[in-house]
Amino acid sequence: MTETKAERSPGLVLEFIALAAALVLGLPVLALVGRAVFSGSLAMAAGLPVVADALTLSLLTTGASLALTVVLGLPLAFVLARRHIRGAALIETVIDLPIVLPPSVAGLALLLLLGRRGFLGEPLAAMGIELPFTTLAVVLAQAFVSTPLFIRSARSGLAAVDRELEDAARVDGASEWQVVTRISLPIAAGSLAAGLVMAWARSLGEFGATIMFAGNVEGRTQTLPLLVYGEFQSGSLDASIAAATVLVLAAFGVLATFRLLGRNAARVGKGAAELATG
Repeated sequence: MTETKAERSPGLVLEFIALAAALVLGLPVLALVGRAVFSGSLAMAAGLPVVADALTLSLLTTGASLALTVVLGLPLAFVLARRHIRGAALIETVIDLPIVLPPSVAGLALLLLLGRRGFLGEPLAAMGIELPFTTLAVVLAQAFVSTPLFIRSARSGLAAVDRELEDAARVDGASEWQVVTRISLPIAAGSLAAGLVMAWARSLGEFGATIMFAGNVEGRTQTLPLLVYGEFQSGSLDASIAAATVLVLAAFGVLATFRLLGRNAARVGKGAAELATG
């Protein structure tokens, strides 16, 4: 039975809107990359030490912040998903605050807490530990703004795990640790991977909290977003475009890798669920 023109029209409208949305999202990025490639500024930037240093620092700090996000965020997500605790709604609201706060406010909050005269920064400074305007400050700023994204995704994935599968594993003699590592986490792997992608992307693009808490020191705290801003402010438009293009290409490459790993993780989770029910 063939579709009539009237039946096809809603689908055509949706396809047109989807194409328009893709163009709106993609054209600015294409314009940026095209300008960098055809003007030759990208090739020029590839040989600049400052761009290489900023890219290296961005990749290292985002990797460190992602590790910190998992260490702190995964246990919290598990507790929120699987335990009934008082004040859970308040805790989730506090966790979500860095998502909605302006990045500059997040940076100021970190500075007031961990700065030299901050609530915790002053005792740390007395012990010879100074965090502001260091590479570690970059990692902390990135983790502060990106961890909530991972927690939200991980919590949803862990809450969706069928409790009967876990109970069946316990009946078969699995310990609680084995239930978590061999059943719960593999089944929720797709959501965990999605959370990691969002957290890493947020860390890579972090600007406001970083410049407020860590500054813009070349070779120490100057990540790629800060380099783009610095070059634009100094009037070097081509250098700013080139640095921004390097950031776009780096983000595209890592996001594509993460998505591939996420699909594989989802397959592993499906296999774990089938194995548990088999």
